[in-house]
Amino acid sequence: MNLNFPWYHGLHVTRGFSACIESAVIWEHGSMDLVRQMVSSGSPLEPQIGFSRAIRKGAHVAVAGTAPIGDDGTTVGQGDVYAQTVRCLDIAEAALKAAGASPGDVVRTRIMLRDVSRWKEAARAHGERFASVRPACTFVEVSRFIDPDWLVEVELDAILD
Repeated sequence: MNLNFPWYHGLHVTRGFSACIESAVIWEHGSMDLVRQMVSSGSPLEPQIGFSRAIRKGAHVAVAGTAPIGDDGTTVGQGDVYAQTVRCLDIAEAALKAAGASPGDVVRTRIMLRDVSRWKEAARAHGERFASVRPACTFVEVSRFIDPDWLVEVELDAILD
């Protein structure tokens, strides 16, 4: 990366799973080599906290902790770990696609649960998506999330071939 050149920010918008996914691609001026791609799901928390739904740098894609938020901003699947995990995975998959990746590129998943004794409900949703991919996977219990109605959050890491 040559820091003597100004940056050029290109923005394109794609439509992901029932949500608008924005992807800002930062290119190094002059060489036009891809340096970093930031994917936004449009969450009002992204600018407030200072994070992106996903980041792609080279062949690596990291999807941030993804909560079960519906298009209307409310929690999907109140009280249902399986339904919330499906929603989290849908949002994360849309972010992967906006970054040029697919579920087949996923190498690690993290499933964070408020009650780890309900891990089988989340595992069912995870298995439906990743049975043939079989990424490294961790289930962990957390004390709480930003919204008390959220029972699960999901993170993904992918590496493109």
